[in-house]
Amino acid sequence: MTTVLIADDQPLQRFGFRMLLESQDDMTVVGEAANGAEATRMTAALHPDVVLMDVRMPDLDGIEATRRIVAAGGRTRVLILTTFDLDAYAYAGLRAGASGFLVKDAQPEELLSGVRAVATGDAVVAPSLTRRLLDAYVQHLPASTVPDGAPDPRLATLTDRENEILRVMGQGWTNTEIAERLHLAESTVKTHVGRILAKTGSRDRVQAVILAYDTKLVTPT
Repeated sequence: MTTVLIADDQPLQRFGFRMLLESQDDMTVVGEAANGAEATRMTAALHPDVVLMDVRMPDLDGIEATRRIVAAGGRTRVLILTTFDLDAYAYAGLRAGASGFLVKDAQPEELLSGVRAVATGDAVVAPSLTRRLLDAYVQHLPASTVPDGAPDPRLATLTDRENEILRVMGQGWTNTEIAERLHLAESTVKTHVGRILAKTGSRDRVQAVILAYDTKLVTPT
């Protein structure tokens, strides 16, 4: 059973999400929060698998709430809900540690599959959309503290193959595309991706792609 906390300042929106989620045999809503501060407190108390996090809320917005939830180090994953698929809020949410984002007018099945994906540790954002998002907002990346030409310590333990796979992940390749183009079994690709996440401390694929940009393995087109 996947447990979900809904964080949205609109009661009708929360009601709609609750009705949809609780229509599923494998999901249950453990609470509702009307702002980011409530979401942070309730997450600490209830430990939901997933928080559906609105961005624009009073008192504490969804970005800062996401940052605090992720910093607490629990198992809860955050799925950002945003009005536009390529706005700065979505990018900021990913930078804060969210496992992905969905547009609020997504189809019900998209929301349900997104919650299930996040709960199992996958990224919700499609790789190609991740690339578009990061290309659009790469100017928000902080300046690197690593001297030009010097190896980034976050990549120090990766093998050459893992570096290669992280690079093409950042270019938007799916596991299937990586397997086909690099002549690998898809199961082998999944193993490499898992090792990349573990070695770099990335929570999921989205965070690994952000790392690829941070470390200049990938540059915007």
